[in-house]
Amino acid sequence: MSAHALTAADDAPTIEVESRALKLLAAREHSRLELERKLAARGYATAVIAAALDRLVAHGALDEARLAEVYVSERARKGFGPLRIRAELRDKGLSDAAIDPQLHAMNDAWPALLTQAHDRRFGPAPPTDHADLGRRGRFLESRGFPAELIHRLLRRHD
Repeated sequence: MSAHALTAADDAPTIEVESRALKLLAAREHSRLELERKLAARGYATAVIAAALDRLVAHGALDEARLAEVYVSERARKGFGPLRIRAELRDKGLSDAAIDPQLHAMNDAWPALLTQAHDRRFGPAPPTDHADLGRRGRFLESRGFPAELIHRLLRRHD
């Protein structure tokens, strides 16, 4: 066997894993950790997965900064706040260094997004009593908005 034939045979598993990863990336952005988990669950060797993902990063197909940008924008539009989005991105294996710039870029938008999430659920009317105030606050907190912003919104009618 020639040296070229050995190299091609050695690359075959990496190319197969890379192809599978590209199919996953075509459906939606994934983090490296998510791809590692999905590919390992399919029985691929860790070293082969790492080599394939390194190639995808080098070619720009796997880009965690792009994932953070898309994910923050999408989740914010759906009414989720920065605390929850940060936690979800950390679960996906992203570092704060990748997450922070995307969340900070939206600092001016969070109050409006909080108001939209509130009004979509409760309407624009102010809380009727203390129990209603608490219910609204817990809902917004579960959506991942900071307590300071929630407090400011719920007290706007006082």
